[in-house]
Amino acid sequence: NNPKARISNLPRECIRHFFPKRKCFVFDRPTHDKDLLANIENVSDDQLDPKFLEQANNFCSYIFTNAKTKTLRDGITVVGKRLGILVVAYVDAINTGDVPCLENAVATLAQLENSAAVQKAADLYSEQMAQRLSLPTDTLLELLEVHADCECEAIAVFMERSFKDDTQEFQKMLVEIIKNKKEGFVLQNEEASAKYCQEKLDQLSKTLMKGISAGMFSVPGGHELYRRAKTKLEMEYCQVPRKGVKADKVLQRFLQAQVAIEKSILQADKALTDGQKAIAEERARKEAAEKAQELLKQELQEQEQQVAAQQRSFQENIDQLTEKLEKERANILREQDKMLEHKLKVQEALLKEGFKKKSQEMNAEIQHLRNMIARNQDTETSWITTALHIGNSLNVHLYKLVLYILHVHVLESYVASN
Repeated sequence: NNPKARISNLPRECIRHFFPKRKCFVFDRPTHDKDLLANIENVSDDQLDPKFLEQANNFCSYIFTNAKTKTLRDGITVVGKRLGILVVAYVDAINTGDVPCLENAVATLAQLENSAAVQKAADLYSEQMAQRLSLPTDTLLELLEVHADCECEAIAVFMERSFKDDTQEFQKMLVEIIKNKKEGFVLQNEEASAKYCQEKLDQLSKTLMKGISAGMFSVPGGHELYRRAKTKLEMEYCQVPRKGVKADKVLQRFLQAQVAIEKSILQADKALTDGQKAIAEERARKEAAEKAQELLKQELQEQEQQVAAQQRSFQENIDQLTEKLEKERANILREQDKMLEHKLKVQEALLKEGFKKKSQEMNAEIQHLRNMIARNQDTETSWITTALHIGNSLNVHLYKLVLYILHVHVLESYVASN
């Protein structure tokens, strides 16, 4: 009960309480020169006391050989740049006169590290997509498969670097960034395909367009000649490899532009009767409707592939987040078990040393820790449930895609019925 004894023992108690393993080092003064001591940061090693240098080297040797990596309360290891940021935030709080709080320093570190994790993952996704894709891809599915692989790698990079993203704020941010980047690649793919197809079609249609301009089809039987030339053009166009996702769209746009020309040639063809002309018009109308329906089917298939890709993306995020949460949970339990073991040893030591009251005071603290361990062991499902929160943003995109597919179904039915 002696106040002086309590004050004297307080540092010892704190060291014993918070540090399971202890190794003490004694340092002499770095130098006995007061001027050098006042400017110690700029003093070279050869100006320091040799005894101090020896002690410092022994200390560093022990740290590098025996000391474990810094571990936060949630079992998160802090090394390298992370440790530097954490120390700076903690020391800055002391220098500004604030009460140093490790939790605040960790929160600052988490914001910086998670932002950097998002950027690193997003950059990796862009780099890998650019390297692995050769635009235009033959199909949308080909692009989406590359996207899935790159996204999986990007999420893994984010998971490895991020920590304490409790509300999945940064993971949702990454999901949105990757979604936008993927849509950008899809658009680039469509533009590359459209440009390539138009160039090929312009080359293949030169003979047909010259014939139209020269009036080659404005003769009796000209409509049949025109149809043969147009059919040949379509066959040659279909044989062009790797036209990409806009191949049918570009061809349909060309054929639509030919409708009025074909109708004019048909009406001017004196070799055909009115009945034959009517039959030819009906056949052309049906062919156009069939091609339009085929194009709608292709768009529907591509949108279904987009939905499937979004679902895979959603599941990949859930799987990797769940795996990470389980690892963090295991780390926390491991750290809590170590903490409990240490506190029990401290309590036993206090009792043996005759500090019965202090030993009893630790009962509440030990029981609280046991309760925390029990909760973490019994609430595995809550960790999994946490992972599902990230699905909110993805579900919105899936909903929009489903609405689009329903719209395409309606149009397809309309075309088929007409």
